[in-house]
Amino acid sequence: MQGKTIVITGATSGIGEVAAIRLAEQGARIVHIARDPARAAATQAALKKANPAADHAVHIADLSLLSEMKRVAREIAAAEPRIDVLIDNAGAMFNKRQVTADGLEKTFALNHMAYFVITNILLPNIVDGGRIVVTASNAHRGAKLDFDDLQSERGFRGFGVYSESKLMNILFTRALARRLSRGITANSLHPGFVATRFGDQSGGVMGGVIKLIKPVGAISPEEGAKTIFYLAASPEVAGVSGQYFFECKPTTPTREAQNDEDGERLWKISEEIAARV
Repeated sequence: MQGKTIVITGATSGIGEVAAIRLAEQGARIVHIARDPARAAATQAALKKANPAADHAVHIADLSLLSEMKRVAREIAAAEPRIDVLIDNAGAMFNKRQVTADGLEKTFALNHMAYFVITNILLPNIVDGGRIVVTASNAHRGAKLDFDDLQSERGFRGFGVYSESKLMNILFTRALARRLSRGITANSLHPGFVATRFGDQSGGVMGGVIKLIKPVGAISPEEGAKTIFYLAASPEVAGVSGQYFFECKPTTPTREAQNDEDGERLWKISEEIAARV
């Protein structure tokens, strides 16, 4: 990874931060998008320690807003003419339904639309043979998209909506892989159930359950970051695209996640939403 430029979202904590630091230790320059300036500064310090020679960069944005997704992606595109790896990793789960200024349910906006918008804006800057890595989850198992209610207006359940967003991540990655050229690859992954800050602010029953089982059932962020690092850096997956990985191995997602007709339908709807702002 010596001298390569990696753009990553969600790098101020958890598996994203671990992956970014490990990649920096291997010689990469990290450009990350963060919401919280204080956490961004702490990550910057860790990256500088991992690779003092690289001019790591951070951009502040709220990735639940279409205007912010577009602004920050365009700023990065202008500043980074050559991107070797893009890692779409930021995400969250919410106990109560929240609607953004764009009229989008917040989980859908942050967990799906941010991936879609940022990737499509940065795609022209990704070098030949570059890689796109998408953090999904086995939480997609049991989820099915309701195209008449993608904004979860009926019967909102935090974990259910989160699961649907992770299904969208896999469908998006497969649809993206079908569109890529110049040897660029796109793969999604399940990091495992990881002991991070994820879910701590969700509240409700599911937030309580997550806090309860983390100490006994979760793996470390270091373990959870391994597949992100593998897909970003390993020569073993050069040329592999459109796959879903767990523990650094390709695995089979659900039948719903392999429904490429749904993937194309989701892509078209996402394009229409992205064009609003």
